[in-house]
Amino acid sequence: MVRMSAEERRESVVRAAMVEFARGGYHGTSTETIAKRVGVSQPYLFRLFPNKQAIFLAASDRCIKETVAAFRDAAEGLEGEAALHAMSGAYQALIAEDRDKLLLQMQTYVAAAAAEAAGDHEFGKAVRAGWVELYDTVHLALGADVGETTTFLAYGMLINTLVALGFPPEDRVWKGFYESAQPKRAGGGAAAAE
Repeated sequence: MVRMSAEERRESVVRAAMVEFARGGYHGTSTETIAKRVGVSQPYLFRLFPNKQAIFLAASDRCIKETVAAFRDAAEGLEGEAALHAMSGAYQALIAEDRDKLLLQMQTYVAAAAAEAAGDHEFGKAVRAGWVELYDTVHLALGADVGETTTFLAYGMLINTLVALGFPPEDRVWKGFYESAQPKRAGGGAAAAE
């Protein structure tokens, strides 16, 4: 049996935390659950991370960074409308392939809002830093056009809501989205809006 390094274990914890926090939220997920998923003890978990909040922030940061990378890779060498559609398609693929990424994004917004309400402004500050990177990536890909950036991200948040609520691809609520932003049917094509 090959022993994992501390860095490999840390990576395993972040991956496990992404799934567990996506499904249970910050307050509904115990560090014991994360430790069990990874196959380590809780004391070992806390040798890798100082506390539960640090684990959550690492998972949230990874989720945002993977989204940023998807946008950046999709838009590489493109501009304007071509970049917009490429990023839109990449985001649809990202959340279709791994629903936990979508759920973790939403759990992150809830956790940050709850922390802010409780007076913990550092937590929100860390989350906002990742989101600013996401904003800047989209903004630059869309030619630094504030209106286009805002519209793209607004559509993205609406897509998050519709997908999280389980609206099927053929539902009329998807009408009006450009094709690259529509969810894909199980067979691969975009749904036809009714």
